[in-house]
Amino acid sequence: MPDRIIPFLFRTRGHKQLHLTDFLMYFYLTLGTILMFGPVVWGFVSSFKTQAELEKYPPSFLPYANKTIEIAGYDRPLSMYTVKLDDGSVAELAQVRRVGIEAQFADPTNPDELIKVHVDQTEPLRSLTLQWENYILPLQRFEFFTFFKNSIIVTILATLITLFVNSLAAFALSKYEFKGRDLIFLLTICTLMIPTTVTLVPNFLIITKLGWVNSLVGVIIPAVASPTSVFLLRQYMLTLPNELLEAARLDGASEWRIYWQIVIPLSAPAIAVLAIFSVNWRWNDFLWPLIVLTHTEKFTIPIGLHLFQGDYQIEWQYLLAMSVLALLPITLIFAFLQKYITTGIASTGVKM
Repeated sequence: MPDRIIPFLFRTRGHKQLHLTDFLMYFYLTLGTILMFGPVVWGFVSSFKTQAELEKYPPSFLPYANKTIEIAGYDRPLSMYTVKLDDGSVAELAQVRRVGIEAQFADPTNPDELIKVHVDQTEPLRSLTLQWENYILPLQRFEFFTFFKNSIIVTILATLITLFVNSLAAFALSKYEFKGRDLIFLLTICTLMIPTTVTLVPNFLIITKLGWVNSLVGVIIPAVASPTSVFLLRQYMLTLPNELLEAARLDGASEWRIYWQIVIPLSAPAIAVLAIFSVNWRWNDFLWPLIVLTHTEKFTIPIGLHLFQGDYQIEWQYLLAMSVLALLPITLIFAFLQKYITTGIASTGVKM
């Protein structure tokens, strides 16, 4: 397999020498890769930085931190600095305290003597350091695993119900002939023009009447019917030959059996694409859970991440670290199902 993939990736239009279109293609692909994956890589690397390093300008790509040393007589590690002394010599000293533009330093070999130096004569000693505390402390301080569990429950149940409900609607709108079918489909597509914010209040009033406020059911049910999902599945099911369904009916198969054992297996690429979209929608949904849920034990991950934002300060290092953990399930699902994306989306626009 590698002996076929590598020549394919590095093939050129000019064969023996690079053509102008080869340079343009590689430039376009490189630029697209940087624009797509650059922010993700930056966020992942920044999740190992300290709060001070994140607020530093100009920013650094790698997670550097000040070197520290423990000196007897001090209850905390002291930051190390390169200090230019009055005699012109340079020494590595530990900063004890800073008052205005003057700082006091201690020599680790002679900690009893304090040296006063102007801050302009100092430069912090920095080293590449991964702040694993950014991942450990939030897991101890916040109910992240509770948020994670709630998100998994909402995502799995909402995706399964979405696939079932919308596939039934798509099956009826693609394989049954009845009066008003095209009108129903047109009205379904027209609902895409209605902003989500318009339906927030009616949906909230309905789930309030049903007693689903502060319940995961109230987050799951209102979003399962999706016109986008119906359109995606219907367009794919139109490509399935009607003769196959008619043959199954002649053999005595019920409509439910035709749907479950013929249509669903043959529509697997489109269903896989819809599953990826649905998982992404439900996992990252913020606005609707924020309206429905007010109890912390019911929060999903997007709302839980909001807890790292205080009134006066945002703990960016914890927010980035937990965001990286929140991305892992989506990344794994995409990795397993990505082979269906091209096939599923390409086939939805083909009508036989």
